[in-house]
Amino acid sequence: MGESEKFRYMKDITILVIEDDALNMKLVRSLLQLKNYTVLEAENAEVGVKIARRFKPDMILMDIQLPGMDGIEATKLLLNDNELKNTPIIAVSSYAMQSDKNKAFEAGIKEYITKPINKKTLFNTIQKFLS
Repeated sequence: MGESEKFRYMKDITILVIEDDALNMKLVRSLLQLKNYTVLEAENAEVGVKIARRFKPDMILMDIQLPGMDGIEATKLLLNDNELKNTPIIAVSSYAMQSDKNKAFEAGIKEYITKPINKKTLFNTIQKFLS
């Protein structure tokens, strides 16, 4: 695939980022935009669920610790939606304990990235689920 084809392809991919920390949101947005992904943003799970249902993103990057509804509960809601049940949801969280990861995987999270975010890990994970 030529460089221009790759650019068009990536621009057609929409990733929803559900993150309550403004600095983390800015970092993830910047990284995704560097790779020409279309980015949707939500600062809490309730708004994220509404955006996901409306726009049907190709992938969701989900913070686990969110105000109100947490990322685990939001993941369960999204994956119970027939139109979103196959959308890969990737946890991006500062929680690094195995028990936290286990809860996320049980809810349907496909992969778990710990903060601080490693750029290479983020892009490899995205490629793994969108290629």
